[in-house]
Amino acid sequence: MPKVASFRANSVIYFEGDVSDKIFVLQKGRVTLKYTDIETGADVHDMIAMGEFFGVKSALGRYPREENALVVEDAQVLVFAVPEFEQFASANSRIIIKMLKVFSNQLRRIHRQVENLMEKQEALSPEAGLFRTGEYYLKNRMYSQAKYVFGRYLTYYPAGKQAEVSARHLEAAETALVRYGDGKGPAIATGGSAFSPARTQAAERSPEAAPRKPDPAPLSDAAKSYYNAVSLFSQEKYKEALGEFKAIMEGGGDSEYGPKAAFDFGRSLYMLQQYDLTIKHYTQMVQTAPRHPDLLDILLYLGHSWEKKGDVERAKGFYRKILSMEQDEDHATHIKARKSLKSLEEGARG
Repeated sequence: MPKVASFRANSVIYFEGDVSDKIFVLQKGRVTLKYTDIETGADVHDMIAMGEFFGVKSALGRYPREENALVVEDAQVLVFAVPEFEQFASANSRIIIKMLKVFSNQLRRIHRQVENLMEKQEALSPEAGLFRTGEYYLKNRMYSQAKYVFGRYLTYYPAGKQAEVSARHLEAAETALVRYGDGKGPAIATGGSAFSPARTQAAERSPEAAPRKPDPAPLSDAAKSYYNAVSLFSQEKYKEALGEFKAIMEGGGDSEYGPKAAFDFGRSLYMLQQYDLTIKHYTQMVQTAPRHPDLLDILLYLGHSWEKKGDVERAKGFYRKILSMEQDEDHATHIKARKSLKSLEEGARG
């Protein structure tokens, strides 16, 4: 038999990427399904009608959820396991026909969007500015900033054109930071495969041996502001960084650096031990930007913030949420969540 579940306003029934065999039907309240339009990139909200099923395709197909189910007003839903739903649907042909119509309309819409996308020219990748900035820091012996920027590149573009090179540059920055410290040591040649003082010194002695690369395109004002804030953060000037990230967010005109600034704004709040504000900020981000590239880290900071406030059960909930999401088990955030959860569980037993 299906179970009745209640959800408070502003809570989340499930996240995009969750894997579950649960199917829901709205009995009362308001629930919206939020996803990103594949053609425009805009957020789309589909309100669930009273008595309507949701979460059906992913549960029956056993693949990750394609949207976030957000509770707009206090809601009550019936929760079916797949066998219960199949039994229910087999006895109600009207339900099957209704769902087939919905799925057919969705497939036609997606087909049209894919055709339109194929006709458009390939968009320029926004990753180039991030990569060029990392190279600039590396060449100028600003190893802390280079380490941070290349780390951000690998987070946002794990399969990007420069992912392999960024990983090598990240290793080079870490090695130089330990060995020399910021502002010291040789300028690292970004054309190499790894940090190599001998190779760098040889290049400095014979600069004509290597062809000169064209100067990179200048960074936008938004990019400059963002990486200035990143530099402040890497120097542990969290209050100053907070103000810079906030200014970028309030500018609201840059789709590339606004979301990044929003994530780093929360990190700055956390480093300033403003845990209530961190929770408020990141909770809003989860609801408004559920596909944010840093979602796992956002959930981790939420868990850490609740742990700092002494609410162990809420902290455990966020750590378990991270571990339930489909990622490589060796993903850095998964490892951190696993360690944090283990520590809390061992503390409870002790």
